Amino acid sequence: MKLNQIPRPRGSKRSTKRLGRGGGSGHGGTSTRGHKGQWSRSGGGVRPGFEGGQMPLIRRLPKFGFTAHPKQTYQVVNLKLLERFPAGATVDEKALAEAGLVRPGLPVKVLAQGELKVALTVKVRAFSKKAAEKIATAGGQAITG
Repeated sequence: MKLNQIPRPRGSKRSTKRLGRGGGSGHGGTSTRGHKGQWSRSGGGVRPGFEGGQMPLIRRLPKFGFTAHPKQTYQVVNLKLLERFPAGATVDEKALAEAGLVRPGLPVKVLAQGELKVALTVKVRAFSKKAAEKIATAGGQAITG
């Protein structure tokens, strides 16, 4: 026996109500909707939460809570790691990623740990105040962007 040869169990198939197809069907006229009113009309009914004009529950209850905005996270690079770049080089997030110091695509912040002895132009998203001072003292530039 194959799947298409299995007979349907007796009484499992029931034909649908054919509404509004004349009085002889038993469902003509008002098509089981009763007389008048918004429920009898096409598109009738009320929206979810409607309580007949009474102040709905969702508006009677107080609001609470808030949405916490996520803190900006940075990849951190210390000044001592920037020593590997040659003097006068421009160090940006792409150069740091190529050197294997950060992952590409995430913002970078330079911190002041260590000393910088070469003049570099460092262009990243953020600097600590001391890091920017140390870069300027070494003869370089700290550019945010």
